[in-house]
Amino acid sequence: GVSPTQSVTQRVPCRFYEKVQALHQDPEASVDNPLLAFSLIKRLHSDWPNVVYSDEATENTQALHAGFKEVEQELPGAEDLDGAARALMRLQDVYALSVKGMANGVFQRAGASRPPLYSPSRRVSLSADDCFHVGKVAYDTGDYYHSIAWLEEAVGLFRLSYGSWNPEDRSSLEDALDHLAFSYFMAGNISHALSLSREFLHYDPSNQRVARNVAKYEKLLETGRAGGAVVPHPSAVSPFTPSLVLLSPQPAPEHLPRLGCSYETNGSPYLLLQPAKKETVWIRPYVALYHDFVSDAEAETIKGLAGPWLQRSVVASGEKQQKAEYRISKSAWLKDTADPVVRTLEQRIGAVTGLDLRPPYAEYLQVVNYGLGGHYEPHFDHATSRKSPLYRMKSGNRIATVMIYLSAVEAGGSTAFVYANFSVPVVKNAALFWWNLRRNGDGDGDTLHAGCPVLAGDKWVANKWIHEHGQEFRRPCSADPRD
Repeated sequence: GVSPTQSVTQRVPCRFYEKVQALHQDPEASVDNPLLAFSLIKRLHSDWPNVVYSDEATENTQALHAGFKEVEQELPGAEDLDGAARALMRLQDVYALSVKGMANGVFQRAGASRPPLYSPSRRVSLSADDCFHVGKVAYDTGDYYHSIAWLEEAVGLFRLSYGSWNPEDRSSLEDALDHLAFSYFMAGNISHALSLSREFLHYDPSNQRVARNVAKYEKLLETGRAGGAVVPHPSAVSPFTPSLVLLSPQPAPEHLPRLGCSYETNGSPYLLLQPAKKETVWIRPYVALYHDFVSDAEAETIKGLAGPWLQRSVVASGEKQQKAEYRISKSAWLKDTADPVVRTLEQRIGAVTGLDLRPPYAEYLQVVNYGLGGHYEPHFDHATSRKSPLYRMKSGNRIATVMIYLSAVEAGGSTAFVYANFSVPVVKNAALFWWNLRRNGDGDGDTLHAGCPVLAGDKWVANKWIHEHGQEFRRPCSADPRD
């Protein structure tokens, strides 16, 4: 017969290999699907080390360790994994998705009978341990609204597989029950915290801490007080809902003035033989979408040039710049000398906008990549304070924005103009244009906009920010000082 150790040794790598192989069976499967992206990051961050460092994998331990050490630096870290978990919660909130649905690989609005927002070619479901990790990330930050939803799912899945050994599970039914019980206690639901803690003791009767909690919860319920739990019941706790979720219905097309499509030459010789295809999207603020602004080849070249230089995006904060949770993306800056494609693109932007892009009147081309759940909460492109780093360029405020969609996305990723109450979906190779400043130089408050989270796909954009100096005779003031 085979000793238990031998059979386990063969089983651990085999099970992991079968799981990885199953994920790669479908040639259509890609990390466009946020659940697949999350499970890939989790597999690389925590499941691999579990296999590599397991006591059972004795025969090839040295070779495995050496191989793992070589690539360890390139693998996702704890920060990447937690960021991926927060991205799933962000998608849950912004698109009002059902957690049970997400765990089953379905992107369905909670409580709605409408079709899913995104239907991947191959459904990827999350394990009990995956759901536990998402819930634990919320739990560790005191976010009991999310921890309850995800830990409930983890508990349900752990109950189904209780007793079966899985080397990839770092957590267990007991862990999930423990965290879920405390989450309910903090959310003011003492009776549910009590029943979950009693269930925990059924599996682990010798745990003194949980036994003390049970006694505490029973006493609180007897005396009819909620103790120190000042957080309301979870049903009263609202999730993170950025204003872009609250967009009210858009007016019917017949009530929108002067919207239409046209071929534009803008008096430029560059556009005589190939006019720009302009779609006027909105009047106040003025927003236009130029279709087929770049070719597929140009888009690929720009992405390729920027790729090696991508860094986590920063935002202007007072007089300095810093990373922020409300802007999740990576970006790089390209000079026009980087490649003839960039120079040609700048000429095209100048021709279409009629503005002067020579240094220092415009910034370098910024290329941005929004990955899993990547987003940018409502913000203005122009500076709203004289202390902003933008003014260091000595070329005034940002008068206009040109944003080019370099890739298509399967779902999400729209640009939402929050106060003006409309959004523009991602249209591959199109360029979005708007004025940030009014003719009198004041910032236009209606240009508050946001990048909605990417639900499925890989969103790339290129931004060109043009400043007010140099445009005095190209966009002169109006006779009316209020314009």
